Amino acid sequence: MALLKEITGCSMIEKSSFIGHQNRVQFSVNPVRFPLDRTRSRSSRLKKGVRTTSPAVVAAISEDLVKIVRVEKPVTFKVRAVLTVRNKNKEDFSETLLRKVDAFTDQIGRNVVLELYSTDIDPKTRAPKKSKEAALKDWSKKSNLKTERVNYTADILVDSEFGTPGAITITNKHQKEFFLETITIEGFACGPVHFPCNSWVQSTKDHPKPRIFFSNQPYLPDETPLGLKSLREKELKDLRGDGNGVRKLSDRIYDYDVYNDLGNPDRGNDYIRPSLGGNKILYPRRCRTGRVPSDTDITAESRVEKPLPMYVPRDEQFEESKANAFSTGRLKAVLHNLLPSMVASISKKHDFKGFSQIDSLYSEGVLLKLGLQDDLLKKLPLPNLVTRLQESSQGGGLLKYDTPKILSKDKFAWLRDDEFARQALAGVNPVSIEKLEAFPPVSRLDPEKYGPQESVLHEEHIAGHLNRMTVQQAIDENKLFIIDYHDIYLPFLDRINALDGRKAYATRTIFYLNPSGTLMPIAIELSLPQALPGSDSKQVVTPPVDATGNWKWQLAKAHVCSNDAGVHQLVHHWLRTHAAMEPFILAAHRQLSAMHPIYKLLDPHMRYTLEINGLARQNLINADGVIEQCFTPGRYCMEISAAAYKNWRFDLEGLPADLIRRGMAVPDESKPHGLKLLIEDYPYASDGLLIWEAIQNWVRTYVNRYYPDSAQICNDRELQAWYAESINVGHADLRHENWWPTLATADDLTSIMTTIIWLASAQHAALNFGQYPYGGYVPNRPPLMRRLIPDENDPEYLSFIDDPQRYFLSALPSLLQSTKYMAVVDTLSTHSPDEEYIGERQQTSTWSGDAEIVEAFYEFSAEIQRIEKEIEKRNSDKCLRNRCGAGVLPYELLVPSSEPGVTCRGVPNSVSI
Repeated sequence: MALLKEITGCSMIEKSSFIGHQNRVQFSVNPVRFPLDRTRSRSSRLKKGVRTTSPAVVAAISEDLVKIVRVEKPVTFKVRAVLTVRNKNKEDFSETLLRKVDAFTDQIGRNVVLELYSTDIDPKTRAPKKSKEAALKDWSKKSNLKTERVNYTADILVDSEFGTPGAITITNKHQKEFFLETITIEGFACGPVHFPCNSWVQSTKDHPKPRIFFSNQPYLPDETPLGLKSLREKELKDLRGDGNGVRKLSDRIYDYDVYNDLGNPDRGNDYIRPSLGGNKILYPRRCRTGRVPSDTDITAESRVEKPLPMYVPRDEQFEESKANAFSTGRLKAVLHNLLPSMVASISKKHDFKGFSQIDSLYSEGVLLKLGLQDDLLKKLPLPNLVTRLQESSQGGGLLKYDTPKILSKDKFAWLRDDEFARQALAGVNPVSIEKLEAFPPVSRLDPEKYGPQESVLHEEHIAGHLNRMTVQQAIDENKLFIIDYHDIYLPFLDRINALDGRKAYATRTIFYLNPSGTLMPIAIELSLPQALPGSDSKQVVTPPVDATGNWKWQLAKAHVCSNDAGVHQLVHHWLRTHAAMEPFILAAHRQLSAMHPIYKLLDPHMRYTLEINGLARQNLINADGVIEQCFTPGRYCMEISAAAYKNWRFDLEGLPADLIRRGMAVPDESKPHGLKLLIEDYPYASDGLLIWEAIQNWVRTYVNRYYPDSAQICNDRELQAWYAESINVGHADLRHENWWPTLATADDLTSIMTTIIWLASAQHAALNFGQYPYGGYVPNRPPLMRRLIPDENDPEYLSFIDDPQRYFLSALPSLLQSTKYMAVVDTLSTHSPDEEYIGERQQTSTWSGDAEIVEAFYEFSAEIQRIEKEIEKRNSDKCLRNRCGAGVLPYELLVPSSEPGVTCRGVPNSVSI
């Protein structure tokens, strides 16, 4: 028994007694499937100090399964492969037919074939050791099972000198692809060997080459076992492709291209858009599809319009539950089915008659005379956007939207100045506010093109709001803050204001920090391009002292919010999280083997990003897409995004660096996180720093595990190739900038990885999942404005004075524009049922074969849970008035967990929506 215990706990790498040689004892194991004990506690699976090749429960080998015999030569024995395949919940007719064909042909040899590879090479052939081919033996029998997951088995013959399994190849001779979650090999003395797959295995009719999957054991390139080296290189070569040809939807090829597919010149001049990326307009790269050029412009890629799918590598496409949630959600249901019919019934210029009509969108619905037949109305898939869709007595449709969170505690909160200011710290865009460094603020734009750089803000505009301080005293005591959109909007205003139904200013807003820790807006500067030298193109609006001033102040705040909505969506959200992340993801798949420890670290933070970005290019940021239709800059939206990319800096994208850059924090080693916040009650920053530090500690532990000295980082060719390609190809237009961090030490790698994981998870969550809760009530954050503020010489001034409410509502988006925007941000704010949140990952105990790292991940997960409790505690602290108080919304956008749906909370691992 002592001998058996030694074998049971041994690693195939460390023990050689299992391998038969002449005149040595040989252990022959009968074929058997060892069930995984999923009921044991986490602590019992992962006891400190236990080192195994897998953190999963080691299968027990009983005495009756082991025979001790004297042999002259190696013997052959069976091991069992258990493949976990995920079924689709719903199949169309062709998929059902193919499944039945596959079940039949599987019995006559057109089956799924496995071949197991050892970590060792054959000393005679110098080729990797491999098993005999083995076929899945129960596919046809289980083909009609309706369960979500089905386990299939195969018995694989290996000899006693096989060594440790490190890879497996799969050849799918069926007609239909299948989604393979995991493979577990049972029967080796070292215990079960796990292969995390989470990948589509294509039919040989589409992709003749076998698919390669590696075990969960991480290896740096120079530590790759000899038996796996050629497979490691081959898999990466296949993923890179050769840069040629049109990509098929079943391909798994990752490559780069510029954004030359946003326009559609074949539809006419109104749909021409400049290519983003390259010498003319700088921008990150996107995933290459290889589509042919358009007919009228050889530099523009031809379009694939909905409902046809855009190419992304097969494993990047939404899984079924995510795809269903997305396709049956608000975006498809309302925009693609209802709005074309609505256009004929509701004029684009149809204004809200009063605030009660806006409220009716949530309480009563809006009567849509769609002219739809009864059966069509019933078939429209509207489970999420619409609480209730039914026929009214007048024969139209009743469309009711969920009440946005901004209205849930105080229906009139959005009108208040303190709420306007609070949202700069705890709303959906808390990353634009900066400390005011100089007064008056100065533009960096060319004065010859855009007029005087000086602001028209003067001390008398704000002196009465500074609690008896001078402006300089208030600046020195960190009491003045600014949101400055002057320079990003002014170069585009002539073109924007020439668009039909679009009017905008370039705004600056000054805030004063009250002794209570809350902000108050004290002045708004509104700038237009200088029409003539000496003409008055700038004005300052201050808090009102009379009725007319009140309505002008409300209009000024609405224009600020419109500026803010555009910068939030086009710069902070799309550019800084979606577009800037894509090159790092493409390079990771192309340069980092699935065996690489850093790939394993990054893996959950790359999920779905390429797919959602592809859908955005198809439906959201394209010519005449949702973003252009719903936001003030219209057709110039993506040019504004590209203008901001010139000032993008990866080294300042981490939370502490960003807070310091904006003057919202100063380094202070005596404070938690090494920073002192200038506004202590800054919910985004204070909660974000908790998550940042947790990520940083987890990454540091991980990096130090595999890179005990810097030389290993410098000599890791895959790691260096990933980082170099991310910069030189993925961010090629900024590759010569000297601010790119070096990658030479463990601290360098920790900083780079922490920043990437922060951007993919918490930063994106903070900017994304509050869009409907705050923007679903359009007066709170109008995405576009249609009128400027009239002065006494304007023809509109009399109508403004006569009915200011009507004028205000006519300046907001129309009814059609509003409902379209509400539908979009509702979809974007929705968590899907298969969301994976920070601190979670698939195959939690077997994603890595390094037990020490798996235990460290559990500790990270526990820390995330502690952070969630701390945030809940803060939201109940009456001293924190930016997140607690009468009618004040708690700040939950960085609460890690969430239920599905629009919840205004939850931090997914990746940019997945």
